[in-house]
This record gives sequence, structure tokens and C-alpha cells, in this order.
Amino acid sequence: MTARNFETTSKMTISGPRDRIMTLERLETHIFAAINSAGHAIQELSKDKPVSKQVEQHTTTFLKTLQEIDTGLTLQINYLTQVSTGQPHEGSCYAAQKDLQMAFHRLEHVKSRLGELEKLKTEHLRIRQAQGQPMIRSYSLPEQSHI
Repeated sequence: MTARNFETTSKMTISGPRDRIMTLERLETHIFAAINSAGHAIQELSKDKPVSKQVEQHTTTFLKTLQEIDTGLTLQINYLTQVSTGQPHEGSCYAAQKDLQMAFHRLEHVKSRLGELEKLKTEHLRIRQAQGQPMIRSYSLPEQSHI
């Protein structure tokens, strides 16, 4: 894949997991090409009489491919950073899932606290009955005398 093709691909909006995987596979191909170019450059340099033009060509190809890899990995890392921090991102439902999970956690906490309050109320009523005090059915404030 040439630098131009990769730039076109990297500028497109990557919408789904399949597109992300395909992009990562292209990056893997670029990594292989970079290693291959570096190997050819080193192989040429190891010769008794290396051809400097070929060394330069392989080195230039290596550097261009390395830049493409850097750009592609940066895009992937930026995407993962957005998704993992819960920022809204097109094509990601991570933030919504996290909100739902937190809402369920809050719901369970409220249920737990209500259960504790119910136990306290039951215990309080049991104590009042044991002491023979009348049950208060109203939750209004007692009337205050005006002095």
C-alpha cells in the first residue's frame, strides 16, 4: 500500500469494529514492509561495494512507511483514549454502557439503604410495642403552642 492510499484510508471515518480490524491489518502489513525495507538496506550495506542509490531508496521507503505506521497507530490510540474515557464518540456505545452500569449500581445502593431503613423501622415499632407506647400513624409535625 502506498503512502497516498494509506492517507486516504486513514482520513476516512472508521465506523465499526470490522473497519478498525481492517485498519489494524493494514498497519500490520506496513510494519512488515518497514522491516523488509530496513532488511534490504542493511543487506545492501553489508556488501563489499554497496550501491548507495539502493541504500537510499530502501532507507527512504523505510522512513515513509514508518511515518505511515506512526500516523495509523496514533489514530488508533486516540480512538481508544476517547472510548476508554467515556467521551462521546461516533460508533461507540461504551459511555452509554458505563452510564447504565452506574445507574444499576446506584439503584442497588438505594435498594440496600431502603432495606436498612425498613429494618430500623420494624425494630423501632417492635420496641414501641414492647414498651406499650401507642403507635403513631401520622408523620406530621406536632403542633406547637404559641406563647
